[in-house]
Amino acid sequence: MQIKWQIFNRKIHYWGSVICAIPVIIIIITGMFLIFKKQSDWIQPPTQKGYSQIPTISFEKIIDVLIAIPELNVTEWTDIKRLDVRPSKGIVKVQTKNNIEIQIDHHTGEVLQIAKRRSDLIESIHDGSFFHKKVKFFIFFPAALVLLVLWVTGIYLFLLPYLRKKKKRV
Repeated sequence: MQIKWQIFNRKIHYWGSVICAIPVIIIIITGMFLIFKKQSDWIQPPTQKGYSQIPTISFEKIIDVLIAIPELNVTEWTDIKRLDVRPSKGIVKVQTKNNIEIQIDHHTGEVLQIAKRRSDLIESIHDGSFFHKKVKFFIFFPAALVLLVLWVTGIYLFLLPYLRKKKKRV
């Protein structure tokens, strides 16, 4: 029995599009937000500039500054998700576990900005880890593979009429 590739490809597209529809729409929408994360203060706070490019602030001073700001709910280092030192900008970005970003001048210890950071949440939705660690590997990755197959078979279906015309000419 000979395989009818055009029918087979159409069935792949029919079922493949259903299988990967929800993960792909999530990836598309969150990807559109992430494209503009540096342009949107709502997604990611703009990076401020400090007074000096030479960091002199200690870790003890950083945690003291954070503890002194009650709305952060920081009491110890375990409340901190990430420290990002930017010598060229003169700052230390501190991200708390509740996704608040504090930008501190790394020379004077002055707080330059406190803002909600949404880009990490959007990224976790984008890669599926927001829902559960296993969703990333067992739903979003297979959806990506199905999407790759849809792309390959779609290119084949697109080229098929041109290949048939070329075959008829020969």
